[in-house]
Amino acid sequence: MKDLKAYIMQKYGGQCSCGKNHQVDLEDILIGTDILDSIPGLVRKHGHRVFLVSDCHTWEVAGKKVAAILEDNGIEYVSFSYDDDHVEPDERAVGSLIMHFDLSCDYIVTTGSGVLNDLTKILSRWTGVPYMIVGTAPSMDGYASATSSVVLDGLKQSLDTTLPVAIVADVAILKNAPIRMLQSGMGDVFAKYISLAEWRISNIINDEYYCEKIDALVQEALDACAKNAAALVKRDERAVEAVMEGLIYAGLGMTMTGLSRPASGMEHYYSHIWDMRGVVFDTPFDFHGIQCAVGTYESIRVYDEVKKIVPDYAKAKANAETFSWDQWTKVIKQFLGAGGDSMIAKPENREKYDLEAHKKRFDAIAAHWDDILKVIDEYIPTLADYTALLEGMGFTETYETLGHNDAETKQTFYITKDIRDKYIGSTLLWDLGCLEDVGDKLYGK
Repeated sequence: MKDLKAYIMQKYGGQCSCGKNHQVDLEDILIGTDILDSIPGLVRKHGHRVFLVSDCHTWEVAGKKVAAILEDNGIEYVSFSYDDDHVEPDERAVGSLIMHFDLSCDYIVTTGSGVLNDLTKILSRWTGVPYMIVGTAPSMDGYASATSSVVLDGLKQSLDTTLPVAIVADVAILKNAPIRMLQSGMGDVFAKYISLAEWRISNIINDEYYCEKIDALVQEALDACAKNAAALVKRDERAVEAVMEGLIYAGLGMTMTGLSRPASGMEHYYSHIWDMRGVVFDTPFDFHGIQCAVGTYESIRVYDEVKKIVPDYAKAKANAETFSWDQWTKVIKQFLGAGGDSMIAKPENREKYDLEAHKKRFDAIAAHWDDILKVIDEYIPTLADYTALLEGMGFTETYETLGHNDAETKQTFYITKDIRDKYIGSTLLWDLGCLEDVGDKLYGK
């Protein structure tokens, strides 16, 4: 059984040259095979009566086992399980969890992965009761992050919540997750090819905070997953363990910096937009990591086009001067529905289109263009290499097979620049005056 916290703190923790003191506030991060018997000891560190959370699927996979272990060890518990076949991380699900919480419980144990983990973080934050997550699938990177990805007022967004006090990842359970969830986890790790590159690029252009040590932490996860990708479809335990470790590393990268930068960028925003449209218009959406894997593929295509550009201020200036925020907000509202209203209300989205701000960014781009191209080459794999990684783990999805046509995907690409206040590939292309040129090239006019 591995204790990841000790390893990560020794190699990446403490006072850093970036100016931050990187700490891992989780008390226990345990990965191994047949390790559920460690749960009672972890519970007793903080409480004696457990609120046990699951859904109809995770109860069968792990909830029953955890309940039996608690009973065998004399630990009382109150169980709550969502009956829905598919639980959405929205206001309704949050409200249901809070209303069913038993106030006599002083510890929360959740068996699940992405959605249940996000919902439990909210419950833990609001009640002040510590919680443990017992992972049932290595499907996303939120296990070790202090944020919850939720749908609020129709907009997919991240809320500041809290960390678990313990993560228990039993490979004997994880390896039996549906293969699509295993692929989802690997896809969420591969998304870091883009997020790390964009973090570094924004540091060059905007002097945004950046940490080489946390970059290296996430790169370590990427490298391990790439080496083990082909064994994933065989449910090889080392491959499954590598994915889970990679997801935890990425979550800790966010936690140790207080930023989502190390783990998400333009590739994630394809996924967020597809989720948001699915909620409002009932269009197709899939597991987060599956969509991120496709978003990473599309982002690599985008950066292949970026590398062909020669910065031209006359072109960039003309594009910025003719841009209409009012017209653009109409496009966002039409494409995203209610979620678009929340996005438009964010003042930082409008402020980035200020002409003086644009000129400042363009000057930095032009002055450091060779450095930007170097980052792209160093961080982002070729399309052929990335395709080989995906095919090696049996992944064949594209935006078309996920149910999105060229026109919808092009608009998704354009809107990625306004999902968050984060400098990404589509923002860079808008600053260069080439966003629509690249959109037309990739998705047709």
